[in-house]
Amino acid sequence: MGRENCIQVRGARVHNLKDVDIDVPRNALVVFTGISGSGKSSLAFGTLFAESQRRFLDSVSPYARRLIDQVGEPDVDSIEGLPPAVALQQQRGAPSARSSVGSVTTISNGLRMLYSRAGEYPKGQGILYADAFSPNTPDGACPRCHGIGRVFDVTEDLLVPDKAKTIREGAIAGWPPAWGGQNLRDILISLGYDIDTPWQDLPQATRDWILFTDDAPEVPVYARMTPQETRRARAENRSPTYMGTFTSARNYVLQSFTTTQSARTKKRVSQFMDISVCPECDGKKLKRESLSVTFEGLDIGQISRLTLNDLATLLQNAADREPVANDMNPEKGIVAQRITLDIMARVAALTRLGLGYLSLERNTVSLSPGELQRLRLATQIRSQLFGVVYVLDEPSAGLHPADTQALLGALDELKGAGNSLFVVEHDVSVIKHADWIVDIGPGAGTHGGSVVYTGPVDGLRAIDASATARHLFADARAEGRTPREPQSWLRLAGVTRNNLNDLDIDLPLGVLTTVTGVSGSGKSSLVSQALVEFVGDALGQKPAVEASENEPELLEQEMDTPTGGHIVDGMQHIQRLVVVDQKPIGRTPRSNLATYTGLFDHVRKLFAATDKARARRYDAGRFSFNVAKGRCPNCEGAGFVSVELLFLPSVYAPCPVCRGQRYNDETLEIRYRDKTIAEVLDLTVEGAHDFFADAPAIARAISALREVGLGYLRLGQPATELSGGEAQRIKLATELQRAQRSDTLYVLDEPTTGLHPADVTLLLAQLDRLVAAGNSVIMVEHNMLVARQSDWIVDIGPGAGGEGGKVVAEGPPAQVAQSSTSKTAPFLFPAAHV
Repeated sequence: MGRENCIQVRGARVHNLKDVDIDVPRNALVVFTGISGSGKSSLAFGTLFAESQRRFLDSVSPYARRLIDQVGEPDVDSIEGLPPAVALQQQRGAPSARSSVGSVTTISNGLRMLYSRAGEYPKGQGILYADAFSPNTPDGACPRCHGIGRVFDVTEDLLVPDKAKTIREGAIAGWPPAWGGQNLRDILISLGYDIDTPWQDLPQATRDWILFTDDAPEVPVYARMTPQETRRARAENRSPTYMGTFTSARNYVLQSFTTTQSARTKKRVSQFMDISVCPECDGKKLKRESLSVTFEGLDIGQISRLTLNDLATLLQNAADREPVANDMNPEKGIVAQRITLDIMARVAALTRLGLGYLSLERNTVSLSPGELQRLRLATQIRSQLFGVVYVLDEPSAGLHPADTQALLGALDELKGAGNSLFVVEHDVSVIKHADWIVDIGPGAGTHGGSVVYTGPVDGLRAIDASATARHLFADARAEGRTPREPQSWLRLAGVTRNNLNDLDIDLPLGVLTTVTGVSGSGKSSLVSQALVEFVGDALGQKPAVEASENEPELLEQEMDTPTGGHIVDGMQHIQRLVVVDQKPIGRTPRSNLATYTGLFDHVRKLFAATDKARARRYDAGRFSFNVAKGRCPNCEGAGFVSVELLFLPSVYAPCPVCRGQRYNDETLEIRYRDKTIAEVLDLTVEGAHDFFADAPAIARAISALREVGLGYLRLGQPATELSGGEAQRIKLATELQRAQRSDTLYVLDEPTTGLHPADVTLLLAQLDRLVAAGNSVIMVEHNMLVARQSDWIVDIGPGAGGEGGKVVAEGPPAQVAQSSTSKTAPFLFPAAHV
């Protein structure tokens, strides 16, 4: 490999990398492999991408630099031959009610132009600019819902749940509690309203005025007087206790929600608010005049609801149509054709990556990380850059093997245009497709960080130390096993949600079940949504709902898709439901691995039990970085401080007082087996295994974390640094260390995301343990290693979106592999299909 065709890295020491020297070819598909935590991302993202971005930013003005999300300067001696880099990571980005498939891919921009220049306008209406077709501009946004498509509604049923009560007895639950409610009742007395008649017996006009009026009369209030005494006092013009202003129940609720700083008040009043589709724009988010313009008979709101597949068909018809000979506006036809062809090319890039089942209005919050990354990838292919390094983070995440083939085609296209591709990946089919492999390891954390192998794929066969080699060249048929027999069945009927339409399905209990199918086929709708909802309701388990702090987010999350259907039989075998999802284990750096799993409580007790701590009367609370007495007063236990820089983004620097250790000096004087509490938090799970070998409660938690492949994480690793897959496995480990019960249903959604095949094997062993203890595991997975090792497969499909939602095949893996209609079957035992 000539020097001019490669990138030369010397002395890379980011995270666990051990002075890595490596040459990587340019204009090639280079895949970085190795078990989770081995250092792959540290080399691809932490070193190569970080250095490329640093060099680029050096050429940018300080003002522009502030606006760019920067990564730190990597610890590396030198890198030569490095082109500019574009990173496509799996982060979800800030969830916004206004971010959609159309906006991320810029297809919405093209459609707005199309409607503005080539739409059919009603007679007499002037031309509208493209902005008038955007819900995010004052020119386009519906005045009622401000472009969100949904509105808060406050109904009588919500405000007055018990209509037999009188107003004095607190019939109007939506009013403030305590004095605020008493004040409003006193004002009603002054206004002459009857507060002692049951609500249901009051005239409708009276009820409507009290609940919904926008009037705010100011009247004299006579505290602690009866209605008769109040009437007399008013008639005699006596001076009141104070002047009170009336607020209707609806206005109180809406104003409190938008203005309060208190999360408790926000939560209390939000229960009186209903969220409904905006009646003004029918949820299409735009002004009436914008919606009066059509193209191919549809307004822009209707066209945004089409799937990309249907949109492609509609645009194709428009592009194929011959211009009318006596057309008064031939230029309009030319413009329409030009814009239509551009949109079609963008849509084609998405449908090729298996995303044709998405609609333009689909909110990005509801997309999986894999779907979002593929949206960005399609946008990059369209941008037609060359001479760039694309650094991708598991682009196959959330992808069915059938869709992975399309992904490989897209990567080949980027490479063919003269770009280099650096891909961090665990998927065997992507690794086999690589021109060059960089295998990092051999283990995770401190046991990794070295280059085990670098070179063409076939050369990896000879490397005994490589965990990747063992799985890359294994025979799939040898990985199968004798499946268990289902013990009983959970029978669901009439399941209707998203693309599931009146589906009847029997799910086996007492076994390990994998639900497979192409992306968008309806797997998550069935398992993570309908199944969880039905079983949760039957057990009386309420799903944890996070109260959102801002209106757009609340409007976004509350409009949940309704689920139809019910459980026919089988609940007698389920006593408990555990959902292990990929939501973060905490939203701030104060939440970490040790606090979430509960092992930190035991660690703090060990420190408090040392002779020195007892002599100083330190209790376990002293060793919490969230409690004032033990933590560093400067950073308040965070370990870092924010440094405001005038022309650059704020940076977080280790706290100068505690040097990032979070605790004050007195607390750090206490040592357990020669380590301070800060040094213990800095141990990896692997390192803590030996350190706490003789502390059973801690050792149990540590073992559970190692068994799900998380030995490389630090005990004090902040929740904000963990991926969705890592968060899910921490939840699973927390569950595994509990005393095992039987008759529990465990539901998991793609638990192997981010896992090397060697770690997948570890995870499967843990799930098998749960089943052996008399429990049921049902999971959504694309990983064929998991599917092969399951007892039962339910394959949903056959396609995505409207072409999915049906059970294509079910049974033990060997039986499903024989199906001629299943898109999963050919990938289960690929050697058998050669």
